Amino acid sequence: MITFQEFTLDNGLRCIVHEDFSTQLAVLNILYDVGSRDEDPHRTGFAHLFEHLMFSGSVNVPSYDEPLQKVGGENNAFTSQDLTNYYLSLPAANIETGFWLESDRMLDLAFSENGLDVQRKVVVEEFKQNYLNQPYGDVWLKLKPLAYSTHPYQWNTIGKEISHIEEAQMSDVRAFFRQHYAPQNAVLVVAGAVPVAEAKRLAEKWFGPIAGGARPARQLPQEPTQTQPRQATVTAPVPLSALYKAYHMPARLDPRYHAVDLLGDLLGRGKSSRLHQRLVKELQLFNNISASVTGSLDPGLLVVSGKLNAGVALAEANQAVEQVVAELLREEVPATELQKVKNQAEVGLVFGEIELLNRALALAIGKLLGNANLVNEEPAQLQAVTPADVRAAAELVLRPENCTTLFYQAQEQEEAVAA
Repeated sequence: MITFQEFTLDNGLRCIVHEDFSTQLAVLNILYDVGSRDEDPHRTGFAHLFEHLMFSGSVNVPSYDEPLQKVGGENNAFTSQDLTNYYLSLPAANIETGFWLESDRMLDLAFSENGLDVQRKVVVEEFKQNYLNQPYGDVWLKLKPLAYSTHPYQWNTIGKEISHIEEAQMSDVRAFFRQHYAPQNAVLVVAGAVPVAEAKRLAEKWFGPIAGGARPARQLPQEPTQTQPRQATVTAPVPLSALYKAYHMPARLDPRYHAVDLLGDLLGRGKSSRLHQRLVKELQLFNNISASVTGSLDPGLLVVSGKLNAGVALAEANQAVEQVVAELLREEVPATELQKVKNQAEVGLVFGEIELLNRALALAIGKLLGNANLVNEEPAQLQAVTPADVRAAAELVLRPENCTTLFYQAQEQEEAVAA
């Protein structure tokens, strides 16, 4: 059980404090309710670019890292489709330094042309290195726009193309900051050896004076129901051919979400999963194969992905995957098998909460979803899923017409992929 207290500042900043005096450390986590889904289709990659810009200095603090390192702290950040998260850890006695740094860059960034130019180059290089010049790196750049026709999940957090980052203008950057980086659009979590009263005092002192306002209106185009299977073939200089199958699934707060999540675990979580046992161990068609859900706030994807053994045809491998999937459509999963993956999922949640940073993030995401206590309620929600729920989830998600398949063909092989 993760204990916590909540309060909200007058400017709309939602605050959560999780006391833990078993450590001398403290974590300060700020989650902004903005991700790549909030971008203009013609200016993608901005949420991720901004993650970098937030470390380029504010009006008052030209170097974010230097004062934090002086008090024994470290920091990092990440961007997803749905959110941007910044976090730091430091000795609890020095927590005020974290409040000062985070509130100062929320108040106003430096917005220098030189800083923007530097970060543009950093992100462009990241785009090339991780997505274009790395084996299988462009998979999501190709799979997402195939699976999504309308929703902004169709592009990756890095952006649709390099030119969107290269052409980012200062006016665009300033407008993005004003719209999304404000107290009413953020969740602050303080975790560790910091009393609630002290966390509240510091929040009022450092964040209270920042002006709030209305939260940005979010009216995203909804993805229509997929009614026909989709597929595409890519040829690339990779060591092994690979197969990717994406099925549309309910959103994170949908009551059916956990049943679909466990369905993915049954299919492809670990070496005891159905796909691994059948296609890696028994038939030896795949070198490795797994299944997982994207866990996105809007309707997401259950994705099966695997790399084939040399000499195996993609058509044969795809047919074998579909046969395993079809079994879950025909019959209920045995209760003992379901209980095993439920226990695995719960253990994963519990072990994840050992780290103070993970607890802070879980509380922040829960609050973003409307319920900070979700972190404590989720194990029971997982355990409540029945074999009938999983069967219904399979019938909802694993329909052939709901599937998008990407055949990732190794260049040196000359196999024909069956249509």
